[in-house]
Amino acid sequence: MELRQLEYFIAVAEEQNFTRAAERVHISQSGVSAQIRQLERELGAELFDRSARTVTLTVAGKAALEHARAALAAAGAVGQAVGEVTDLLRGRLTVGMVIGCTITPLFDALAAFHQAHPGVEISLLEDSSDRLIEGVRTGTVDLALIGAAAATPEGLGALTIISERLVAAVPAGHPLAKQRRVTLRELIAHPIVCMPPGTGLRAVFDQACAAQNLHPVISLQASAADAIAELAARGLAVAVLSDSMIASYRGRLTARTIDDVDTPALLALIWKNTYNPGMRELLVHSRKAFTKSSSHEQPER
Repeated sequence: MELRQLEYFIAVAEEQNFTRAAERVHISQSGVSAQIRQLERELGAELFDRSARTVTLTVAGKAALEHARAALAAAGAVGQAVGEVTDLLRGRLTVGMVIGCTITPLFDALAAFHQAHPGVEISLLEDSSDRLIEGVRTGTVDLALIGAAAATPEGLGALTIISERLVAAVPAGHPLAKQRRVTLRELIAHPIVCMPPGTGLRAVFDQACAAQNLHPVISLQASAADAIAELAARGLAVAVLSDSMIASYRGRLTARTIDDVDTPALLALIWKNTYNPGMRELLVHSRKAFTKSSSHEQPER
């Protein structure tokens, strides 16, 4: 059994397709297939069900997958451990960022880390919070900036960056702008523009509505807070955001805290594996960047 066979096995399992897996590991499809077949012969069991267009894991394949990931991680840790001793970090880190989140301290942390450890390759990807959390759990993402409702995901390391209640933001002249207090029931009487499912802010809003058996009309969705605020400023719908998200729109929008939504929307860094020395170093730079930012102003999102 060779490490490259485990790498190909993991690639096929995650891509659910031999062609895409081959592209990912930069060899021919026939090469991937041959190595997987050899691995199956050594293990005495088929790892994939190839009967459908989408390749799926067999029971044996599912049992092997986490062990294969652990074996590759352990092999990578050998080189990283030596590099740590010699003060030379190498390898690769994948950093996730929730879609629509422009938060400069994260970029500052990545820049500082890259300057200190140029031998480590950094990949940055955007995705929904739900998918990023799953990526951290499975090990495909090392560190992620995600949105969450009330609490950070269980079983993962976390650093909460922001914890804020939801607000309704409307332009001058809107009926809600004249009220000093706004409830969820009053809010959903109007069309709403909000972030899409899979984001922490949307999770807070959906859970609050479900708790009161309310069914809001989400007229518009956007991943970026600026887009949501701009749509609301033009009178198209009431924006549901957090307070800091509309800070730069105070002259055009009036914000009212939604009184009966107590659950905060969180923005947090999450991680799983701190045995990786590169990961530990990135966390150090991240903590410094966000601490510096919070001592001056809240980060832009």
